[in-house]
Amino acid sequence: MKWEHYAVKEGKTLRYGYTTGTCAAAAASVAAEMSLSRKPVNLVRIKTPKGIVLELEPEEATFLLHGARAAVRKDAGDDPDITDGLLIFVTAELTADTGIILCGGEGVGTVTKPGLSSPVGGPAINKTPRRMITEAVQAVMNKYDYRGGMKVTVSIPGGAELAKKTFNPKLGIEGGLSVLGTTGIVDPMSEQALVDTIHVEMDSRRAAGDRHVLAFFGNYGVDFSRKEWGITAENRITCSNYVGELLDYAAYCGFEDILLIGHAGKLLKLAQGIMNTHSRYADGRTTFLAMEAMFAGADRKIGRAIYESVTTDVAVDILKRENLLEAVMDKALKKIAYYMDDRVHGALKTEAIIFSNTYGVLGMTAGAENLLVFHGNGRKRL
Repeated sequence: MKWEHYAVKEGKTLRYGYTTGTCAAAAASVAAEMSLSRKPVNLVRIKTPKGIVLELEPEEATFLLHGARAAVRKDAGDDPDITDGLLIFVTAELTADTGIILCGGEGVGTVTKPGLSSPVGGPAINKTPRRMITEAVQAVMNKYDYRGGMKVTVSIPGGAELAKKTFNPKLGIEGGLSVLGTTGIVDPMSEQALVDTIHVEMDSRRAAGDRHVLAFFGNYGVDFSRKEWGITAENRITCSNYVGELLDYAAYCGFEDILLIGHAGKLLKLAQGIMNTHSRYADGRTTFLAMEAMFAGADRKIGRAIYESVTTDVAVDILKRENLLEAVMDKALKKIAYYMDDRVHGALKTEAIIFSNTYGVLGMTAGAENLLVFHGNGRKRL
């Protein structure tokens, strides 16, 4: 039975899904029920933290000598989730002890670093899914007035291989995927999921003792830094378009400073206080460059050419040809420094480096060079 619920986003009808945590809780309920009733279960009702009640059909539900095993298939809806379609298995085993013991099996990662919501050495099952699983199993135990213990093991066949394509190895989660979900429901194309990933990365770095953040929008900046300065950026934070959220959380976590390295196509938006750099929210890159060029002496024709440039690299080419690049970048960097500092209200030092694929480093804010040296092998080429 497929749960059908839709949202309209940017003119598109998108289907919601449900999380690995919801699947694990549903499978745990089925396995516990079969363990105590010794009868098959064909449908399970599970209430998500969002308040939505789902009716899900278990798959591969089997009896064991002292328990049962069941699986629920992950359905991510129209969200591009790497776990979509996976079977989330839970084995429930009756024990002589009391209480519920939650374990991670095949394909569920093991936490090896502090700072995550799961303890070091334990399975990568986040706080909310852990609670959902435990509550689902306890409800079944109460139903049958069972006073003994139950060992509950979550496994995701194929999870170890898929985990290599996620952030888990970088976060210190080894050997498998994480069981996730704060609401139990997958919001299609969820921005919050990306922001949550940024927060998890920053929590991990802070717990490891880091007080300095090296951040990039994506792989362009990482590749450029490696080639230009030999910086491996192994402990980097990737913020995608969410600069505002990156800065907010850096201040909240108590980091001392942050160095953001980005292509002009992204970083120039910060010069106008734009803290979400996705094009659907705002652009203004060439508008800013054209305006500052004309303030620096460019005539109307040059200003229009910059304004109508299809990329920032084309605009930079014009600025360089007209000997305006240095003056315009100086203004841009001062504005970027202002808006970054304003976002964190001075709680930490904020610096930035802006680059072009064609022309290399276009400029740095006042204290960026010192942070660049701190973060790696940059001293050799500064």
